[in-house]
Amino acid sequence: MNRIISFVKEWMLVIAMLTGVLLYAVYHELPVIHHLGPDVLRAVKFVQPVLIFVMLFLSFCRIAPKDLRLHRWQFLLLLIQGLSFILLALPVVWAASHSGAFASFITSARIPLEAAMLCLICPTATACAVVVRKLGGDMAQCVTYTILINIMVAILVPAVIPFLYRDGGISFMAAFLTIMAKVFPLLILPCLAAWLVRFLLPRFHAFLTGLTDLAFYIWAVSLTLAIMMSTRAIYHFGGSLWLLAAIAAASLLSCIFQFWAGRKIGRRYGKEEEITMGQSLGQKNTVFAIWMGYTFMEPIVSVAGGFYSIWHNLYNSWQLHRQLHQKT
Repeated sequence: MNRIISFVKEWMLVIAMLTGVLLYAVYHELPVIHHLGPDVLRAVKFVQPVLIFVMLFLSFCRIAPKDLRLHRWQFLLLLIQGLSFILLALPVVWAASHSGAFASFITSARIPLEAAMLCLICPTATACAVVVRKLGGDMAQCVTYTILINIMVAILVPAVIPFLYRDGGISFMAAFLTIMAKVFPLLILPCLAAWLVRFLLPRFHAFLTGLTDLAFYIWAVSLTLAIMMSTRAIYHFGGSLWLLAAIAAASLLSCIFQFWAGRKIGRRYGKEEEITMGQSLGQKNTVFAIWMGYTFMEPIVSVAGGFYSIWHNLYNSWQLHRQLHQKT
């Protein structure tokens, strides 16, 4: 029995991912339960933010306000995400008003390019701090970067998207307020709630900080739901298999690049920073990415968030597996 429990703990993320895929596959193959789909979708959309809120709340309970400090590397990562997003947007914007072979090529590759843009600008996952703590990184620095990148996304995406979709009627202020309305409840409120508990209810706070692995298990449940929704997006993909493969490749290359760049730069600062920077840049809020794709881009681009969810969680599973066996 102990071996089974140990196996489940070690491969929790892989099990959660497979469960998410199987749940949607079973639903899809059983028409008799299709009438439950709208209710299940509403339930998932309600439960998932609640799980993320609780997970972030527990993570913030372990971080004192004074621990949230600015570091030079955070601005380096912001520069990488911001510049890569803009550099990929430039040829797309240019091709829209030019002709010729190169412009035609860029136009034909627009969807994969936008998929890569979505993966590169997507904010750090709210669960990143949980993984960073498991791997031996700095939770406080990760949380600080998560706040910074969400602020940058709220400013940069509304500034760039109108150039990509000139006929979309998207204004900077409307897009900014839409993103902030999505970010604030699931990022700032858990932080404020955790700090109120820290100062007003110290005994309860001590109890919460003693629940060391609860946030990790909540993340596993949230991951199951996220993968289920990602599988749904892939199932309902309306394009060709070649386009699906191109989006999958774009998201995979974006994932590899960001984990590599984060860890490469982090090695200059030390082992703890290497872990923290790799996760901060590579682990994404893919639910947010899917939402951004649907809201501001071609809906088909949102599938990139589903693929990225698979890639970065597979990598995280391998990292956690390696970390466990290094300790033993």
